[in-house]
This record gives sequence, C-alpha cells and structure tokens, in this order.
Amino acid sequence: MNGAFNTPPSEGRVVIGLSAVVVAIQKDDAVVLTVRPSGASAEGLPFGPFDPQGHRTFELAMRAFVTEQTRFTLGYVEQLYTFGDKGRDAPLADMGGGPSAHARVISVGYLALAAAAVDTHAPGSEWRLWTRFFPYEDWREGRPDALPLIEQALRKWAQGDGQRLGRARLLFALDGAPWNEERVLERYELLYEAGLAREAARDRGEAPTALPEELAAAIGEPMLSDHRRILATAVSRLRGKLKYRPVVFELMPQSFTLSALQRAVEAIAGVPLHKQNFRRALERAELVEGLGRMDADTGGRPAELYRFRREILGARPVSGLSLPLLRE
Repeated sequence: MNGAFNTPPSEGRVVIGLSAVVVAIQKDDAVVLTVRPSGASAEGLPFGPFDPQGHRTFELAMRAFVTEQTRFTLGYVEQLYTFGDKGRDAPLADMGGGPSAHARVISVGYLALAAAAVDTHAPGSEWRLWTRFFPYEDWREGRPDALPLIEQALRKWAQGDGQRLGRARLLFALDGAPWNEERVLERYELLYEAGLAREAARDRGEAPTALPEELAAAIGEPMLSDHRRILATAVSRLRGKLKYRPVVFELMPQSFTLSALQRAVEAIAGVPLHKQNFRRALERAELVEGLGRMDADTGGRPAELYRFRREILGARPVSGLSLPLLRE
C-alpha cells in the first residue's frame, strides 16, 4: 500500500510523514510558512505521506509537497529530526483520515531557510510569526509578559513536586535561573506534559482544557498533528546552529546592512545583542565584506551595504556568529 510498509499484524502499519519548517525573516521578525487544509481547525506545516513507490527520496517528496501546497520553491534544506515515539507523553503525529488513519506515523521533519518571505498566493498558506506559536520565546524587549502566567500554571501543576518544579525553573528561567534560548523543544514538551499545550488533550482523546484566555494566549496557538513539536525542534536547531555555522546568511538577501543582519540574528535567537561587540565579532570572523555602496532606505543615516563572503566556505573551516548578549 502506498505510504506504508507491510508489517506483522501485531506491529500494525507504519506511515512515514514528511513535514517542512520553512523559515524567513520578514520586517525584522522570524516567520514560518504554514498551511491550513480545508476544514482543519488549526494551522500546520506543509506536509504529506512518503510514497516509497512514487517518491525517489524523502527530500524530493518533501520539496514537492511544499511547492504543491504553498506554491513556494525551496532553496536551502536540511533534515531536522525523525519522530517515532511510542508509549511516552509526546505530541502525536497524525496524517489525517484515509488509509493512514489507524497506522503508526513516523514524522520526518526538515528545516528550510529562505532569503525572502515571498507571498505564495496559495489558498490556506500564510507566513506566520513563530512567536504566534511560542510567545514566551521572544526576549528581545526583555522578559516576556507571557512568562508570569506560565510560571503560575506550572507551579500549580508541580504541586510541590521537586523534580517538576526544578525542570520548570531551569527551562523557563524562574527564581533567577538563566534563560537558555536553545531549549525551545524541552519547554514546549514540558507544557505538553503539564496539559497546558492544547494539543495534549486532543492527543489523549479528552475534551480541551478550558484555559483562561490570557494563559492560552501566553502558551501560544496549537498546530495540527505534531507540527508544533517539529517547529520547536527547528527553532532549537537553528538557534544552536547560529553559533557554529554561518547559517543566518541563508536568510539574508545578497546585500544587507550590518544593522539588518543583527536584527535577523536577534529575531532567530530571540534575545537582544550588544551592537559594538556583535560587529567586532563579525570583523574577527571575516564573514562579511563591504561593497562600498550605501543603503539610503534605512530611514535615517545611510548605512554601508555588505555581502556574505560565501567563497570562504570551501577555503577553510568557518564557524558561526558570536552572540554577545545585551545585558541590562
């Protein structure tokens, strides 16, 4: 059967689902490409089932799904993660109705980066701020307003359990603990385990928990299937990768100002950076080169345009960007 492997009856059938997290920078914010299938109650990522007879590779199939569903053609792509959990408290993959409705779904996620959030004009497809799904992940203007509400809910869930409370403190920077921007997936999975993420009740076949409106907004909008978990994984991966690979330049146009580059890095990392230290680190890394032209569209004093020195990728080992945080 297309999209499934024959296995012993006791094992059930397995369907491989492919999902793509397509990220771009739009007006100094990180956005992700979403789809809303006809009749769906929530948005999701571009996705579809792998057909071992009709698709030559996972990546080619995933690219075809994205183009078909969003009219967007992908550039940079890397495989993100394979989710095959069973018997643990984790978001469940679901390919919808049809032949895969009663099969076990293995989700293969991909991360794709785009230099521009081009309007796709595809029905049901939109570029969305990823903070729409994780409001508590944006620290660019200081500690998010969402966190006190989440803290209160997590303390109530922990009910004095030291292990639960310790995880909440560590992940959500409670009681003076430092914020680690890379632990996006762990934060989402803790909210899921606590029953605060709205996908949890859905996956358990329970009626949705009636969260107060402000708390629901603080936790973020749910997504189809396990797509918010895949998105959280992608944000974690990208935030970590900023520091050891020059991946941010896949999100930049051919020419850019250093201020625009810093704002793009801050949008991905979700934290504010120290301007002078960021530029010193750029200079030491020799990743960019001035073009001798000015950008007059900055809304203020014209700024010099730069380019990424892509040719160095094949000449020597290249690291990512230093993220010198702006401290209060």
